[in-house]
Order: sequence, then structure tokens, then C-alpha cells
Amino acid sequence: MTGPRSGTRGLAAGSAAFAIWGLFPLYLHPLSGVPATQVIAHRVAWSCLFLLGWMLLRGQLGRLTATLTNPALLVRLTLTALLVSCNWLVYVWGVTHQHIVETSLGYYINPLVNVVLGVVVLHERLNRTQWLAVALAAIAVGYLTVLAGRLPWIACFLALTFSLYGLLRKVISVEALPGLASETLLLLPLAVAYLGWCQVAGTGALGSSGAAIDALLVGSGLVTAIPLLLFAYGARRLPYSTVGVLQYIAPTLQLLCGVVVYHEHFGLARALGFALIWAALAIYAADGLWRVRSAPRLQRA
Repeated sequence: MTGPRSGTRGLAAGSAAFAIWGLFPLYLHPLSGVPATQVIAHRVAWSCLFLLGWMLLRGQLGRLTATLTNPALLVRLTLTALLVSCNWLVYVWGVTHQHIVETSLGYYINPLVNVVLGVVVLHERLNRTQWLAVALAAIAVGYLTVLAGRLPWIACFLALTFSLYGLLRKVISVEALPGLASETLLLLPLAVAYLGWCQVAGTGALGSSGAAIDALLVGSGLVTAIPLLLFAYGARRLPYSTVGVLQYIAPTLQLLCGVVVYHEHFGLARALGFALIWAALAIYAADGLWRVRSAPRLQRA
């Protein structure tokens, strides 16, 4: 389906996916008393079970088997699994330690880090407008570093690991659902072993922190998988440029969660640094949209 109705459904699904990702701090913040390592281990375990169950119901386990029996793919997916788990760990730690604003910065600058990796790794060439966007982002990060007296390492780590993850997944060319299912399955033995050790040592959160915490830990699998499924549905029905605009929903909602809900500091000086990032993104997005719209005219010419 490629008609207006399909496009509307795709837009709704894509928007919902990024909104869920953006509101994820509201889900994670009540887990502040649980070590981030345990939160991630539960997220891996329960999302793996949910994804395997979903693929079984959809008759798609054959795609997972084909992925896992390819040695070259398995090595690359092991790398992406490590990257995404490290990304999740730092994100959860940041949210549960009052650094939500900084996590949002990481996902704001992520598209521009993608551009830099494209130049360094894939030898892509940038035009002057794109270089201007990258330069503005670099100035903003430098300014925020001086302002805070430290490098915004959470933001930089999230942006770099997610960009590397996206780059490797682009090279691997595995679909989102079997890809994430494979990654969580590869991480599952470590997650289960760690959680088992925590339970034996008496430090496990599951079953000892109340029904609400138990529900949040188990439900972390759903909130990991559902936005991915929505995104996969929407991405197939939307132009790439539209998806590129929608991605800014997530960090914007994260920023609002940090400032409005959890009252993290966001004074005028810090806002100026974010304004430089927003200006860089606006320049980059405008250049991308201009290229998309001008492409058909160039082809006709």
C-alpha cells in the first residue's frame, strides 16, 4: 500500500514510535533505585522473549534462523549487540541519575555524528552547508563543555555508540526485527547469568522491590519492542526525509521530561548551547529537504 491512507498510518506509527522513545524517561525514572546493569539485563531478557514470541506468531522464526546461522553476520551482530547494550546502559544510568537533559543532547547531535562517520568511514563528501552544520554542532559541544567544566560525556557517548550501531547495521543490511531479536538473543546468556547471580547474592531487584518495580522490569521488554515494530511499519510507508524530521520528536520530549517533569537545570546559558545545536540541525535538515525536492527536477532535466 502506497496511497494516502497508507501514508497516514505510516505517519501515525512513526510518530508514535518516536514519542514512546521520547517519553521513555517517564518509564525509567521510577527504576532509579535499581542498578542500571540490572535494568539493562531485564530489558535484554524480556525484550528477547517478547520478540521471539512475536516472530513465532508471525511465522518469521525462519528469518531469525537464517541470520544466526550466517557466521559473518553473527560476528557483526555480536558487535552491534555490544554497542546497543552499552548505549542502553549509559542512557538508563543518565536518566536515573538526573542527566535527562544531557541524554536528549546526545540524540540531538546523533544525526550530525552520522554525517561525520559517513565522511571518515564511508568517504562521503559534504557540501558547504553540511560542513557548516557540523561546525556549529562542534562549537555547541565545546561551549557546553566549557560551561559545565566537563565534557558532556553522556551525550557524546550516546551519539557515538548509536551512530556506530547505525553504521554497522547499514553495512549488515539485516531488517530491524530479526536484527534486534538476534542481538538480544546473543546477549541473553550474559543477562540471565548476571540476573541469576544477583538473585543468589540477594541483590536482585525482581521480587524484592515491590509489584510496581517488578512490573516495570518485566514490561521493559514491551517498551523496547513496541516502538521498534511501530517504526518498522512506519518507515516502510514514509519518505526517508519525513522519517528524518520525525526523529527529533524523541530528544525534544526527553528534554521536556528533564526540564518540566524532573526539574533539571536548563538556564539561559545552557539553552544557548542547545540553540546552536538546533540551528545546526535546521541547516542540515533544510539542506536535505532541498536535495530531496530538487532531485526529480534534475532527473527531468
